[in-house]
Order: sequence, then structure tokens, then C-alpha cells
Amino acid sequence: MSDKKEVKRLVFASNNAHKFAEIRAILGADYEIKSLLEIGCTEDLPETQDTIAGNALQKARRVRELYGCDCFADDTGLMVDALGGAPGVYTARYAGEQCSPDDNIALLLLNMATEDNRKAHFSTVIALIDDDGEHTFEGRVDGEIAYRRHGNGGFGYDPIFIPTETGVSFAEMSADAKNAISHRGRAVRKLADYLSCGKKK
Repeated sequence: MSDKKEVKRLVFASNNAHKFAEIRAILGADYEIKSLLEIGCTEDLPETQDTIAGNALQKARRVRELYGCDCFADDTGLMVDALGGAPGVYTARYAGEQCSPDDNIALLLLNMATEDNRKAHFSTVIALIDDDGEHTFEGRVDGEIAYRRHGNGGFGYDPIFIPTETGVSFAEMSADAKNAISHRGRAVRKLADYLSCGKKK
């Protein structure tokens, strides 16, 4: 009888290489994570809801409907106090549908140029659909928006987001240090807790 641990297989409803690297690093070798391309899904998944939780669930439901597999999707929002919670659900496309991360940073810095209140937070919601139903897991990190870019690591808004715990931007941190406190890291660990014990946390 083999005592080899069973590897859990899941589809992550994304092809974002940066997100995959973070999630695989956090979940570790106990999980085999497949991308959309790896299961033959080439369509753009819908993101038409007015909350990040709604978007995550919408994407996971679409993959489950098409392929019938255990799957999870995520959505992340950056909420800036001085901007009334913007960019929020539009975080990834703040500067327009075809914008780059640099475009988003440039617009956010411009809109924050005269603001003294720099408080903000990141929130990630992961929606998992398995044979037991639908589950959501949220991770949050509080911090502030820098006045300029700092560091060369990370992706997205990492060069201008400074977590309260560290005093330096995500882009100035190692991948392991960022994963330990990040919004996505916290949400993924809640997902892992559920998968390992079979109960929603």
C-alpha cells in the first residue's frame, strides 16, 4: 500500500502568469493547478458584475458550466479612500480596456497628485466551485499609495502600494515576503485551509 499523498487537481480560471506563480508558490506541491489554456479554454471569461466577489463567481461558474471541473477564479480590487473606493472593480482596466499596468499607475498617481490622504487597501476574492457547491475566500491588506514608483519587482500596482506592515512597496519585496502578507496570499491560504480540511473557513 502506497503512502504517497494524493495531489489535488484544480483549474484556475486565469492565464495570468504572475498570478499563477504566486498561487503555485503558496499552495505548494500538494496541488496540481491547471490554467485555462491547459484545459483548452480560449474564450474571454465574463467580468460584468459590480463587485469583485461577483466577478470571481461569474468566471468560476462559466468554467464549471463548460468543463464540469473543480475550479476557482479570483478578482482583485484596489480601493483608495480619497477616490471614494476607486478604482475598485475597475482596478485592472482603470485607464481603459486596452491599458497597461503602467497606464493604470500613471492615471492613479495623477488622480492622487493633490491628495494628502493616501490610505488604500487591496482585496482579493477567490471563488471556488467543487462538488460541495460554491465557496468564497477573501484576503485584504491595508496600506497607502506612494507619491511615486518604488522597486522593480511584482506586477500591477505593486510599485506604488505600500503595505502598513512593511513600510516598503510590494515591488521592493521578495516574492516570499509579499506572499506572506498580500491580499492574494491571504485569500489563497484560506482556500488551502478549506481544501485540506473539507470545511469552509
